[in-house]
Amino acid sequence: MGVSVAARRAARERVLLLLFGLDFTGYAWEPELEASIEDEPVDGETRKYCRTLLSGIDEHREAIEEKIRGALQTWSPERVGRVEMALLRLGAYELLFAKDVPPKAAINEALELAKRYGPDGSASFLNGVLDRVYHDNPAPAAGPAED
Repeated sequence: MGVSVAARRAARERVLLLLFGLDFTGYAWEPELEASIEDEPVDGETRKYCRTLLSGIDEHREAIEEKIRGALQTWSPERVGRVEMALLRLGAYELLFAKDVPPKAAINEALELAKRYGPDGSASFLNGVLDRVYHDNPAPAAGPAED
């Protein structure tokens, strides 16, 4: 059986917060995830999906960044806020590499997090960029479907 919707949602939120922090520190994600879970424990299913997301984003970072840059069109990545960039990385990873996540779900989950953590208007911005990432790459290429 796959990862539950609740576990995926909790993992995405945790990963967003970690990606945001890691953007400032440059630390490795594995010890930061463990410290985060030690501070605020999560169930095994959520922990596993956090690891899947973070390891996948790390492994495919160059491809993800390239697709985001292309989808930003006239924007430079430096103009994108850190919350938005973390959400773009998360959403792009799921769109490009997570075979078991429907594209609309990946985009919708990123938008919900943007509404909660991003500034006004960030959900609309992310919707446009992630939609371009998806339409430029309609089928996931490969990736872990760890359950």
